[in-house]
Amino acid sequence: MTTVARKAPLPFILPAGWDERRRHKELRRYKIKPSNIVRTYEGDGYILYIPTKKSYLNLPHAMVPSRELEHRIKTIHDYISEYKALIDAERRAEMDMQLGEIRSISGKEREIYGRAILGLKGKSAGRKFDLYLVRFGRDRKIDTEISSGDIVLVSRGDPLRSDLSATVMQVARNFVEVAFLQKPPPWVKSGDIRLDLFVNDVTFKRMENNLERLRHIDPPFSVIRDIILSLCTPSAVKAITFEPLNGSLNDKQKEAVGKALNSKDICLIHGPPGTGKTTAIVEVIEQFVKRKERVLAAADSNVAVDNMLEKLVENGRVEPVRIGHPARISEKLSKYSLMARIEADPRSLKVKEMLKSAQEMVEARNRHSKPTQARLRGMSKERVKSLAATGRSYRGVDIKTIQSMAQWIKEDEKVERFFGAIRELEASIVRDILEKADVILSTNGMIGSEILEEMTFGVAIIDEASQQIEPSTLLPMMRASRVVLAGDHKQLPPTVVSDLDILKKSLFERLIQMSEASRTMLEVQYRMHEKIMDFPNKMMYEGLLKADVSVASRTLDLAQIPENEPLESILQPIRPVVFVDTSMLDADETLPPRSTSYENTIEAEWVLQIAKELIKNGIKEEEIGIITPYLSQVKRIRLMLERENIGCEVKSVDGFQGREKEVIIISFVRSNIAKEIGFLKDRRRLNVAMTRAKTKLIMIGNRATLEAHDPFDRLFDWLCTQKGGLIRLFND
Repeated sequence: MTTVARKAPLPFILPAGWDERRRHKELRRYKIKPSNIVRTYEGDGYILYIPTKKSYLNLPHAMVPSRELEHRIKTIHDYISEYKALIDAERRAEMDMQLGEIRSISGKEREIYGRAILGLKGKSAGRKFDLYLVRFGRDRKIDTEISSGDIVLVSRGDPLRSDLSATVMQVARNFVEVAFLQKPPPWVKSGDIRLDLFVNDVTFKRMENNLERLRHIDPPFSVIRDIILSLCTPSAVKAITFEPLNGSLNDKQKEAVGKALNSKDICLIHGPPGTGKTTAIVEVIEQFVKRKERVLAAADSNVAVDNMLEKLVENGRVEPVRIGHPARISEKLSKYSLMARIEADPRSLKVKEMLKSAQEMVEARNRHSKPTQARLRGMSKERVKSLAATGRSYRGVDIKTIQSMAQWIKEDEKVERFFGAIRELEASIVRDILEKADVILSTNGMIGSEILEEMTFGVAIIDEASQQIEPSTLLPMMRASRVVLAGDHKQLPPTVVSDLDILKKSLFERLIQMSEASRTMLEVQYRMHEKIMDFPNKMMYEGLLKADVSVASRTLDLAQIPENEPLESILQPIRPVVFVDTSMLDADETLPPRSTSYENTIEAEWVLQIAKELIKNGIKEEEIGIITPYLSQVKRIRLMLERENIGCEVKSVDGFQGREKEVIIISFVRSNIAKEIGFLKDRRRLNVAMTRAKTKLIMIGNRATLEAHDPFDRLFDWLCTQKGGLIRLFND
């Protein structure tokens, strides 16, 4: 074999598929010691060795990589190393945040912020699949950020001393139903139980495992990886013509679907608020199914996955299966879950019968002496059986005990074989259900579970792609040879507790900034009055959005308009957008003790007054949404509404993303002489807040404080062009 000697040592490679022993043997063959290696990289099927500057090696040409291959291996390795470190930092930050908050503030305060529920009493709610259900209730209303699918710590008042966790099934006005994997302890049915929102570590581990998966992934899946790592560019795409299954698609939706169908690798659908992004996604799914492709539909949240499933079920054109913990799937869609499909399979009856027989076998086995370490005294199980057969004792263990242990071992072997048969039957049921499904729907996190292990797809459709950290988006992407990402990078970015900027930039945003990437922006919105749409449209979407005729002029339907000012001006339906200016009032922000979150009492009082007037004049509580960027203001407004027995939803901007209400009331809170507004400067935050409203948008804030900053300077310029859009409050 030809070898090369170099003045300067060159990097060299060995196949990553070789075991450690074979690699060491090859290194010894060329007299390479560990001290000769300064660093290693692993990727694309190879391990790349970087020798020290003084290592002069005689190597065969086959071991010296091209510069391109060296670059590929380093790029893949560095990307995986960086994101694994970022995932670990985010995991630790989330855990520290939750535990730190539990330590630092009272349970009552944490409850007001929506991350704990106190004073509960549990009672059994039966079984569902293999889960133990418990319903925790109380007399007073439960108002919380905790929702279906969340992991909660269950404690008797001190969550730091509890290791009992459960998954939330549903949250109602006076109870929370949770699911335990194991039978819970009896004390959960006592009084004064506390639930605390906590972190699910499993998803982080799955993201890490998936990063390792892409290290040596094979074609065609490696093409998707290489585009993400800028090792190659996405293919150019033109929209193809197709016969829409949904006859109401507009031209831009058809273009988006046509490009998705013709894409060879990655395609992006940019869906601004209310533009029918989910409608387009569902059409893409159904069209791929029509073309006999195996489809994976995913999103970061259970709500987004269920939204896709709900539309698919309504259309009735495909056979879907929803993967996920039953507690995290909408109750009305649970019959499409994998667990429900397993229950419905006739073979499940046989599994239940076999499990019953297995339990009888376990009971029969347990009538004999279990071979514990103390009883074995160094004997192997084979030695026990041999001694029992010949009727001999051993090291003080009498023959009767040895024979009993031997019988336990024999019975245990039968139990293990029987359970193996059960597992194989269960696996075959799952395999058959998944293979028959046209489309499998799952959260990103569940894609890394054992259920979908080694399953691959012709195409992955990923919703909410602009709201996910990059490693989360990679979970479905690494399972398909083609990918369609849908999202809107002009709305809120991924929620990141660790505050690491690199994690705040979604893969969707990164890809859409590639000039070669195929993308279509949907332009017709079906949610808002055209006046509500107008400013966000100009600020974020270059004025490209158009309101569909069905919503463009639709106004708030009030039973009557208040006669007193300023409520008459604020609630006038002919003014879809108003800003209520508090700059002439004594309405300064305050910072509550031990808090980093601002509140504004005067603004909260106006929010309450407006909400009461809307309800009085025929607007339902559930049609009114109240948004405020600061958690202390969320807390204050919730308490005020609760005292008045008003059930309007109050959330942060993040909590309302993807949602809509007939009326949205926004309290901006910040009001100070220094004109400081903090994170309100983020245009995306203002965009999301404004675009939740369908027929009426009421904003409350201090113009003098806000107007000193972009984008509020532009907002007030725009409001001045809207007749009656600015309403100034004065002291009586």
